[in-house]
Amino acid sequence: MDKRELKIDYFVCRNSVPACYEELSEKALAAAGKAYCIYSDFAVGAAVLLENGTIVLGNNQENVAYPSGMCAERTALFYAGAAYPDVPVKALAIAACFKGRPRKEVVSPCGACRQVMAEVIRRYGRDFDVLMIGEEETVVIKASSLLPFSFEYTG
Repeated sequence: MDKRELKIDYFVCRNSVPACYEELSEKALAAAGKAYCIYSDFAVGAAVLLENGTIVLGNNQENVAYPSGMCAERTALFYAGAAYPDVPVKALAIAACFKGRPRKEVVSPCGACRQVMAEVIRRYGRDFDVLMIGEEETVVIKASSLLPFSFEYTG
């Protein structure tokens, strides 16, 4: 048996967002304000920056028949893929509010969203930045680092 180590690099920005992603971060937070989250009161917004400069928004959409809803990240990524099928993703920003107030802590994508991000990487052949935004800090990480052993169809 060989022991192996997995190292993940990420950046933590205290009380700020990298300047190149300020608009993206603001749009993710604004998108959270428009989420349909009447059951959990946990609003998540996502903003996808495409290589052509277009920003696509998404937010969580809850449904009384849980788990029929959709996460903000997947809503935005699927919309980007449908509307701009030939344009790669450059970055994805995620922000959340609870009971109408921005979260102090960063919010991390769920496993299903991480798998979708892995598919987006495969689709376009390039990785992208993921910004997890909190009031006190922002974490910037490569999408590929979020799910290092993602499912891959080889059939």
